[in-house]
Amino acid sequence: MNNNSTAQLLLKNKKNILVNWMQNQLEDATLRDDLISNEELSTQSGELLDSLLEAIGGGNFENIYSSEYEQTLDILGDISITRARQGFSPRETNLYVLSLKQALTDVLEHEYTNDPARLYQEVIMINKLLDNLSLATFETYLKGREEVILRQTDELNEISTPVIRVWDGILALPIIGTLDSSRTQIVMENLLQEIVNTGSSIAILDISGVPAVDSLVAQHLIKTVSATRLMGAECIISGIRAEIAQTIVHLGIDLSNIRTKSTLASALQIAFEMLNLQVKKTGQLGSGKLIR
Repeated sequence: MNNNSTAQLLLKNKKNILVNWMQNQLEDATLRDDLISNEELSTQSGELLDSLLEAIGGGNFENIYSSEYEQTLDILGDISITRARQGFSPRETNLYVLSLKQALTDVLEHEYTNDPARLYQEVIMINKLLDNLSLATFETYLKGREEVILRQTDELNEISTPVIRVWDGILALPIIGTLDSSRTQIVMENLLQEIVNTGSSIAILDISGVPAVDSLVAQHLIKTVSATRLMGAECIISGIRAEIAQTIVHLGIDLSNIRTKSTLASALQIAFEMLNLQVKKTGQLGSGKLIR
């Protein structure tokens, strides 16, 4: 079997291959035209086919990690990462590459219709090549999805740890969800930076939204309080519910040197007292003012 002649045959029929490949994709019921336009799909497919036919021009249908396939793998990598960010599933991304099989084998079937043995060998070779390219695509897709997930996780952590300036010199940081090591780092960085930016002397950590407190979560809270104190600010922990208090006592965790309150309102009242502020009602119902 002459691999060079196979490469030349496919190159000669490049236009028909692309037309058939596009037709197969557009007729597929799983086509995600909501995520990619037909024009963009045609451009991607044309670039990939050009690169692939150039790569196999020397007769190499086996080693996709040789220099001939460098451009092809780069194009597949870009497509994989782009599709991962666009929301394509791994199956949809793999099917895009594997769908090229039929367009290529159609050419081989037409050429070797009277030579079943040769046709069998050619089809096996093409299938193996496309399978290898599909695996490479899948690996790159996974890396792209991991990047997306990590970025989204960072964004969610940023959103879920807002530092609120509730009054001059008083900051509040409501924590919602599980507090792990990486999130504790974000909490500390955000809180310490805001202390620097505002010159605040009191920070309230509200854990009303933390579902459970174990020894690890408690240690993270203690670290945050210690870092806050090193910045010259006092820290109050609010949201200590009855079940959380029982858990802390049961675990033998010592929070005696940290101000704790059951509610954010109670913590805010303590903060006002520490700054020598008092809340006074005025004549209007529900209104009030702060005085020093």
